[in-house]
Amino acid sequence: QVQLVESGGGLVQPGGSLRLSCAASGIIFNLYAMNWYRQAPGKQRELVAAISSGGITNYPDSMKGRFTISRDNAKNTVYLQMNMLKPEDTAVYRCNAHRDRYTLYGGPEDYWGQGTQVTVSS
Repeated sequence: QVQLVESGGGLVQPGGSLRLSCAASGIIFNLYAMNWYRQAPGKQRELVAAISSGGITNYPDSMKGRFTISRDNAKNTVYLQMNMLKPEDTAVYRCNAHRDRYTLYGGPEDYWGQGTQVTVSS
């Protein structure tokens, strides 16, 4: 019943921009922190951007200044704006919903989308 559906991926030239979307259903959206992760073939999954249920954002140093995460609670959607893209940004980008809870109430909770491919190439 819970679904996270990503869209907006594709082929873009180095230096270009792309905007990803993740639409959530089956959860109370404003109770969850939302994150974007990426994984390239043969490499470990890494965090790209995070936004708390209260709207506080956080980024790894390598992403600061190029990537921006935002959320629209009325639309149950989180976005990732990607600028100044580089070939090393090529990966499958996945949306994650996270909620912390006491063990008595079920423990922490995570949901994942299927991912959208981003390819940066000339």
